[in-house]
Amino acid sequence: MRDLTFTYAGAGKPSIVGINIVVEPGEFVVLTGPSGCGKTTVCRCLNGLVPNFYSGEMTGNVKVTDLDVRKTSTMELARHVGFVFQNPENQLFSLSVERDVAFGPENLGLPRDEIRRRVDWALQATGISHLRNMAPYELSGGQQQRAAIAAVLAMKPRLIVLDEPTSFLDPKSAQEILDVISQLNRELKLTIFLVEHRLDAVSRHADRVIVMDKGRVVLDGKPSNVYGEEAWLIGVGVPKVTMLFHLLRKDGISLDSIPITVEDATEELRRKLTS
Repeated sequence: MRDLTFTYAGAGKPSIVGINIVVEPGEFVVLTGPSGCGKTTVCRCLNGLVPNFYSGEMTGNVKVTDLDVRKTSTMELARHVGFVFQNPENQLFSLSVERDVAFGPENLGLPRDEIRRRVDWALQATGISHLRNMAPYELSGGQQQRAAIAAVLAMKPRLIVLDEPTSFLDPKSAQEILDVISQLNRELKLTIFLVEHRLDAVSRHADRVIVMDKGRVVLDGKPSNVYGEEAWLIGVGVPKVTMLFHLLRKDGISLDSIPITVEDATEELRRKLTS
C-alpha cells in the first residue's frame, strides 16, 4: 500500500489516510487499533472489495502479488488473497463442511480430482477432517471458524487476510484458532494479515504489529517495540505482562528485553534473580 487514502461514498471524511504498508512474503502481521480506526477498510483494500464493491474515492496504490487491485477483478484476486470474516456464519452456507470447502475450487473450474485433493488437504491442515460431513450449523464457533479457514485455504492463496476471526469465540477456542493460523504460516509459508484485539494471545505468533488510529498508521514494528505507553494511550490492549516490564524499566530496573508473553517474562525474571 502506497499513500493509500479512501473515502466511502457519502462519507464526510476519509476512512483511511496516507497508508503505507509493505508486507513481505511469509510474514505474520497483526493490525490493531481502536474501533473505527480503519482496520477493516485496509483489509477490504487487499482483496479488491475496496474499490470494486464498496464505492468511494480512492487515491494511492494497492498491489498484491504484483496485481493492482483497481485493475484486477475480485474473482482473479480471490486466487491470490483469501479473506476470513469475523463471523463464520457469514461465510458458510452449504449443507456440509465438505461442500463449503469445495465451493471455491469448483468456481475456479478445477478438475474433480484436484478439487478432491484440495478439500482433503485443507480439512487436514485445519484439523477438521472428521467434521467433513457435518452441517456448519451443527458446529461450535471454533469449528465453524476452522471450516471458514479451510474454505479459503482450498483456494491455495498466497495471502490470507483475517478480520478479527476470534471476536465471536471464547478464549480457549480463540487460542486454538490462532494456533492453527500460526501453524499455516510456519509450515506452508503463507503470508498472514490478521486484525486482532486479543494481543495477549496473538503476540507470540506475530512477526510484526501495526497500530492504527484515526485512519492512520501510527506504530509499526516488532511487538516488543510497538507495545508501550503510546500504544496503551491510544487504547490498544497491550499485554499486561509487557506493560509491567515497561513500568519496571521506567523505575530504573535494568532489563535485557521487554517480554510479550508470560513465558518470556518468567525467563527474564529468572535471569535477573540468578544474576
